Amino acid sequence: MLGFARDIPNLMTLAGLCCGMLAIYFASLQLYPAAMIALLWAVFFDWFDGPVAKLIKGRNKNFMAFGAQLDSLADLVSSGVAPAVILLTVGAYQPVFLPGALFLICAGAIRLAYFNTYGLKEDGTYSGVPIGVNIILMPLVFLFQDIIRPEHFQWVLYGTILLGGTLNIAPIRFAKLTGGWYIAVACFVIALTLFYLLRIY
Repeated sequence: MLGFARDIPNLMTLAGLCCGMLAIYFASLQLYPAAMIALLWAVFFDWFDGPVAKLIKGRNKNFMAFGAQLDSLADLVSSGVAPAVILLTVGAYQPVFLPGALFLICAGAIRLAYFNTYGLKEDGTYSGVPIGVNIILMPLVFLFQDIIRPEHFQWVLYGTILLGGTLNIAPIRFAKLTGGWYIAVACFVIALTLFYLLRIY
């Protein structure tokens, strides 16, 4: 089993999974800038494990099959469970926030299972917005945490969670993003990482 971790793309996926867990850890301590940095790097690893895999010529097919399953499991934690836990911590674990958290996790699991079953269509599109978009939205919303009053911010975050989960399972066609989008994501991760580092220090 551990032999599959010798594969660089799979190691990157595991790094993304660890980032998701770190986001949960920091959120539980209410260290939200650190949690956002962890989510940002979960985004990075989620986006770039695939391109790195394609660069490896003659990659073992068993590593590829294993990596596809590992990627979904990591995504569920980083893009489903982590944002859900962050919502609960911001809402001080009030029961009213639990339905939103559960909805996001279930929507994410459905989206991932559907994609694993049906994959891309011939036109290069798939149904529903990728679950990874959830952790792109979170750092953007937290940019306004110090501007919006806490009792209002928690509802803004709730709305964002509901929006993300709805888009994950919405019957809309979404094109696979390639090319310049990778540069945009890398710049996004680096820029917001620097922003949140300044908020920590």
